[in-house]
Amino acid sequence: MKPLEDYLVVDFSQFLSGPSAGLRLADFGARVIKIERPETGDICRHLYTSNVIMNGESSVFHAINRNKESFAADLKSEADRAQVWELVRRADVVLHNYRPGVMERLGFDYASVRAQNPTVVYGEISGYGPDGPWRDKPGQDLLLQSVSGLTWLSGNDGSGPVPMGLSIVDMLAGAHLAQGLLACLVRRSLRGEGGLVQVSMLESAIDFQFETLTTFFNDGGQLPQRTRHNSAHAYLGAPYGIYQTQNGYLALAMGSIPKLGELLGCPALLNYPEPKQAFEQRDEIKATLAAHLRTNTTEAWLAVLEPADIWCANVLRWDELLQHEGFRGLEMTQTVRQLDGYQYQTTRCPIRLDGERLTSPVGSPQLGQDNARLQQEFMNVNAVQHD
Repeated sequence: MKPLEDYLVVDFSQFLSGPSAGLRLADFGARVIKIERPETGDICRHLYTSNVIMNGESSVFHAINRNKESFAADLKSEADRAQVWELVRRADVVLHNYRPGVMERLGFDYASVRAQNPTVVYGEISGYGPDGPWRDKPGQDLLLQSVSGLTWLSGNDGSGPVPMGLSIVDMLAGAHLAQGLLACLVRRSLRGEGGLVQVSMLESAIDFQFETLTTFFNDGGQLPQRTRHNSAHAYLGAPYGIYQTQNGYLALAMGSIPKLGELLGCPALLNYPEPKQAFEQRDEIKATLAAHLRTNTTEAWLAVLEPADIWCANVLRWDELLQHEGFRGLEMTQTVRQLDGYQYQTTRCPIRLDGERLTSPVGSPQLGQDNARLQQEFMNVNAVQHD
């Protein structure tokens, strides 16, 4: 039995951050019901972030909404609102990621929900928090990466701000919301209290940088300085970075520069015996190392470095990763099925409980596919089961 079985989650969120939190709760066994607009549904169904369309909808929607149910309702319609309230009154968790003030206008804000469901655990994600001068700004991932300083940590010095190639702030905020919701569910089981969990994307992005910001706070306000090439961390010295080889790339983490010189047959690296030189002279060390590593293959360097317990790795593309025995041993993919029979491959929950992988064969819901069944179950409405 999964730990959240018998828990009901009513999820008003859309796109990425909120639905990612709902996805994790569903992975843990919760019953997650998406509240969606009639006809259009979650914006992520049709706001394509790639050129991959699966069964008529965005690949991203399918990835982040598997194992959920869909209830289509017009929240401006009194009849539809009454039906949604039947779900909300029974919910253990209610969540959304609208801008501040939207749920108040719709009448499903925390105070209104708590008045009818006193022990509810209510979660919300905003872009910049519930108050302050930025509260009404759009909470979009690239914008949050940019305003939070995150884009100045990747790439080489001189390359300008470099965003990450993932919607990282969305996913971090979703993970933080899931953590807060789970903490409140534990408290509720112990004390019978509900609670309000609030997460902003900006706070999540700032927390993500706790290591580097703490250094900045205690370093006289010195801004991080990326290396001119092979940069991978603004506050770490050589050899930290990714280097081109004769046939690919090699990642090197922290390590002794003289030891690398001996193992790689690069005498020039022996000129940096002091640990502080690895940071103070990291640009010239990296330049020397980069030129030397191009003289042989990735496999040849790994054969020398790995037995010596040097922290290094091949740099794999997805096609290479998926064929590797290290990946196959994880069993990180699963095939799920939609109600109409459409099947697709996606990832599974990365968490194991009691040694067991958390999987489910249920794919993403079609818009409103569960209306009839939920109306019969929760609202005593006689309706024909959706085929």
